Amino acid sequence: MPLGGMVAVQEQKPIAVSLLALPESTPGALYGLLEVFSAVGVAWTELTGEPATARRMQTRIVAAETQPFATAVGPVIAPDHGLTDDTVVDLVLVTDLALPMPVGTRGRWPRETRWVREQYRRGATVCSVCTGSLFLAEAGLLDGREATTHWGAVDLFRTGYPRVRLRPELILCESDPDGRLITGGGAAAWEDLALHLIARFCGTAEAVRIAKVFLLGDRSEGQLPFAAMPRRAQHDDPVIGACQAWIAEHYSGTNPVARMVRQSGLAERTFKRRFKAATGYAPVDYVQAVRIEEAKQMLETSDEPTDAVASAVGYEDPAFFRRLFRRRTGLSPARYRQRFRPIARRRR
Repeated sequence: MPLGGMVAVQEQKPIAVSLLALPESTPGALYGLLEVFSAVGVAWTELTGEPATARRMQTRIVAAETQPFATAVGPVIAPDHGLTDDTVVDLVLVTDLALPMPVGTRGRWPRETRWVREQYRRGATVCSVCTGSLFLAEAGLLDGREATTHWGAVDLFRTGYPRVRLRPELILCESDPDGRLITGGGAAAWEDLALHLIARFCGTAEAVRIAKVFLLGDRSEGQLPFAAMPRRAQHDDPVIGACQAWIAEHYSGTNPVARMVRQSGLAERTFKRRFKAATGYAPVDYVQAVRIEEAKQMLETSDEPTDAVASAVGYEDPAFFRRLFRRRTGLSPARYRQRFRPIARRRR
């Protein structure tokens, strides 16, 4: 399915992301965000072969000191850069902090809070995960604003930062009108925050792709809903390659396999044998896989009724389309849409 503005997106400057590591930071969400953001615009192409269309995210770990340091839970955090006044970034994130802090949070992190306040003043989006919101409160960014945090930190907020209007029932909370100040709830809220930020900065379609690559979200229905048509090894059969390029544009037509045979100029049996050898798919399975991938994109990004989606990808029998879709994804089309549309709705 063609994507508008593909060339313009590819030429955009990467989003500059700083993951701020504090002495109390734990490594799970920090390195999870680093891996996920680093995969934007890269991982989907590596897995499926589809051209990269998303704006990249240039992500680094920053800290007041650049020496690696041990965390409260053991593993070491190794910062990439220190905090410098001339650094300008698009996005700053503070992940969860180990509790309890015997001497509290008031007056902690003077250098780091000054740096983050300056980045926010310059226009950066500033976010926290879990107890990282305590840092934003200490920086004064949450005064008079709504924010969420881990439920275990509610008393710390009420005692130390009474001006913050806590909303601990929320997973994500936009704390300013421009959406440049976002707090997340528990430690696992980094996944929701990551998808929200990818959708905002790099597009909803890329957020859905990253959710599929990392299986982010509800996994109770297994792995099939996240799977896509995998990238096959390159082959050296130019006739079959030309047929693949042709079907990519004509997948919704009638009798697609017979039309590919005619395009190839080969005998039908020879065509099917060479197609399977080159792609790993029987021709009819390949066409069905392409059609289902297109249907998935339509369900993720549009409000078209299921019957209209079926027709658009080449199935005039909606019942057959539903059965095929369920067999390949493990879900009905309606349930699939319910799983992946929230990413788009949250962005809107």
